[in-house]
Amino acid sequence: MFTRRMFLAGTAVSLVPGIVDAKKAVEYDATPQFVRIKKQFLPGQLLVVPRSFYLYFVTEPRKAIRYGCGVGKAGLEFTGTATIDVKKEWPTWRPTNEMIERDPVAYAKFKDNDFVQPGGNGNPLGARALYLFQNGVDTYFRIHGTTQPQTIGRAASNGCIRMLNEHVVDLYNRVPIGTVVTVV
Repeated sequence: MFTRRMFLAGTAVSLVPGIVDAKKAVEYDATPQFVRIKKQFLPGQLLVVPRSFYLYFVTEPRKAIRYGCGVGKAGLEFTGTATIDVKKEWPTWRPTNEMIERDPVAYAKFKDNDFVQPGGNGNPLGARALYLFQNGVDTYFRIHGTTQPQTIGRAASNGCIRMLNEHVVDLYNRVPIGTVVTVV
């Protein structure tokens, strides 16, 4: 049966010409898979295609590992090119002031104080975080794990790129500091 998700995934990939080789629409699958990718993406780079909810780690010319991801809600998403300048295992977390202002109820425990949530199983950044910088400046966007696996394959975050914890651990072990990340 052809579903709405199949249509959207296939359409999203076809709207971004020259990124991935896609022959037909398929059911969304967040499982890491080796796929073909267009030759302009270099080994070691990361590519995120928010419209299809996939992150690609280019392993060699024309080949990549594709991971499912969740992305930012409309108006909160990151686009452009950045580098991974910091990597952390079980990172601490504090919402940005903009997040607290947008949703003071959800982030009440962070309002008017300096509280930082320690790393661990209950932390929204999950098991690993890759910090995105542009020209040496923190963008406050991350590629990270999640405590909400149901958001993978959706636009649900405050802008960060979410992955299942086991997938972000795998990616974390593959990418060094300085890795180029392109979000289209």
